Amino acid sequence: MESLHKNKTWDLVKLPKGKKTVRCKWVFKRREGTSGVEEPRYKARLVAKGYSQIPRVDFTDVFSPVDYVCLLKKSLYGLKQSPRRWYKRFDSFMTSHDFKRSSFDSCVYFNKNSDGSFVYLLLYVDDMLIAAKDKGEIRKVKAQLSEEFEMKDLGPAKKILGMEILRDRKTSKLYLSQKGYIEKVLCRFNMQSAKPVSTPLAAHFRLSSALSPQSDDEIKYMSHVPYSSAVGSLMYAMVCLRLDLSYAVSTISRYMTNPGKEHWKAVQWILRYLRGTTDVCLQFGRTEDGVIGYVDTDFARDLDRRRSLTGYVFTIGGCAISWKATLQTTVALSATEAEYMTITEAFKEDIWLKGLFSELNEDLQINTVFCDSQSAIFLTKDQMFHKRTKHIDVRYHFVRDIIARGDIVESKISTHENPADMMTKSLPITKFEHCLNLVSVHC
Repeated sequence: MESLHKNKTWDLVKLPKGKKTVRCKWVFKRREGTSGVEEPRYKARLVAKGYSQIPRVDFTDVFSPVDYVCLLKKSLYGLKQSPRRWYKRFDSFMTSHDFKRSSFDSCVYFNKNSDGSFVYLLLYVDDMLIAAKDKGEIRKVKAQLSEEFEMKDLGPAKKILGMEILRDRKTSKLYLSQKGYIEKVLCRFNMQSAKPVSTPLAAHFRLSSALSPQSDDEIKYMSHVPYSSAVGSLMYAMVCLRLDLSYAVSTISRYMTNPGKEHWKAVQWILRYLRGTTDVCLQFGRTEDGVIGYVDTDFARDLDRRRSLTGYVFTIGGCAISWKATLQTTVALSATEAEYMTITEAFKEDIWLKGLFSELNEDLQINTVFCDSQSAIFLTKDQMFHKRTKHIDVRYHFVRDIIARGDIVESKISTHENPADMMTKSLPITKFEHCLNLVSVHC
């Protein structure tokens, strides 16, 4: 409440005639601390029910005098426009202090010092990371921020967004882990004592919409199963760090609207896999290598609409930095065409990564994308527009221009050495572990 008053969030006014109030409530939460840095603490937020209001709406305050309401001058949690208004305020502050906003990621800010070094700031809602070679520059940015915003300095980064940051300064390596988050997920779905399995999704799972509930009893049973919640929890782990879950999560997420018992068994299998791999982490080290991408496709994998699966993973210095496993938007008529479409999606990601790193003052070599399909590589370099390719959507042919200009090099790689293979299919444990090692995923 002191913070709300200090920031002059509202004015007490009489409720105008014909106006309705927006209700509010207190939201209480216990926030986990960071070991050795911050103790767990209790938080209370006064939250507005968002609806579709605009800033400066009338807002009922539980502490206001009778017949008085709070006229909002600033946004509260809960209003739809609150995150946007907070971002605009933060962005205005950063740009007024000589920081530039990345044109490739609007939550990345950087400032070049007179000696040529850089200061980077990464924002996610109200959490941020600051990086620089000189600790004095970091302290300077913190001081500037504290003059404008109420903030808590947690010292050297040890955790952010559920990801734990571990450092080995002797070997100049950094590790990212989600062990704590995964343990909470396992407890939430009562899988903390489940028997572990060795791969994210076994080959015997052949999921389709035909496995959705058919009887009233099964529909009733599945109505009590937290399928969407479990898939969402797994998806967050996959998006942040656990690229080993990509294929499995892509598969189970197709049945969010009407999952059946077999779909739920697949989710439980993935949770059992996590039960035995809580220590899996990504490893980063010093490198000046360029971005390297790997692509793979599983032709007509979708049993419902026969669409193919796109999978790619990008690395820098051998460590995964970007990955994706998703169904293609259209049906490919051949394996070569499916691979060609996958290469296109990978090139789009590669161009974005190249632009981001170049903007952040990283001198990278020409990016290379590896594919295990010789016919697809030939198709990307063949400028002849003949009857075998004229049906392919024109948006996929931009890869030919990219290769012709030399912006990205495409090369052949054996399937055995292609880590993207795990993004498109269930693999035997030995091949799966080999793929993980290729992209610096370690236990």
